[in-house]
Amino acid sequence: MELPVVSLKMIITVHWLLTTWGCMTSWLPPPYIWSNYAVLAIGVWAIAQRDSVDAVVMYLVGMVITILTDIIHIAISYNRYADGHFSVALRDQFRFSVGMTILSLLLKPVSCLFVYQMYKERGGDCSLNFGFPGLTGGRDRTSYQTIDGQEPLHQPAVSAGIKTPSAAY
Repeated sequence: MELPVVSLKMIITVHWLLTTWGCMTSWLPPPYIWSNYAVLAIGVWAIAQRDSVDAVVMYLVGMVITILTDIIHIAISYNRYADGHFSVALRDQFRFSVGMTILSLLLKPVSCLFVYQMYKERGGDCSLNFGFPGLTGGRDRTSYQTIDGQEPLHQPAVSAGIKTPSAAY
C-alpha cells in the first residue's frame, strides 16, 4: 500500500497550529514550547532546501524526539493544572488546550511516516550498520555473479556415441 503524497508545508502548518493552540494556557512547561517550535523551524529549513536529505532527516529525528518528550510533558503537567479551580471560561480554554496538545501528539507518528516517505524520495538511504552483519539486513554482494553474464551450459555428448568419463560407468 502506497502512502498518499502530503506536502511538508501542510504537515508543518498543522503542527504549528496545534502547538499554538496547545500553548493557549500556561499549563505546559517552556521546554515543550521550545522543543516543538525548534523542530518546526527545522521543518521550515526542510521546505526551503528542497533537495537536502539532512534537513528532512533532522526534522524526522526531531519529530520522534518530541513525541517522547511531549508524552513526558503532558503526563507531568496535566495533574498540576487539572485540579485547579478555574472559572468556566478558563476551564474550557484549558480543556481545549489539552485537547489540541493531545491531538498534536497523536498526529506526530502519522506525520513521521509522511516525512520518512519524503526522506526516501529525496534520496535518503536508511541503512544502519551497528557492526552486526545479520542484524541490519545489509549484505556484501560484491562476490555475486550477475544473472546477465551466465555462460551457456554444455551438455555431454552421450547421444552422439562419444563416451565421456561419467558415461563409462
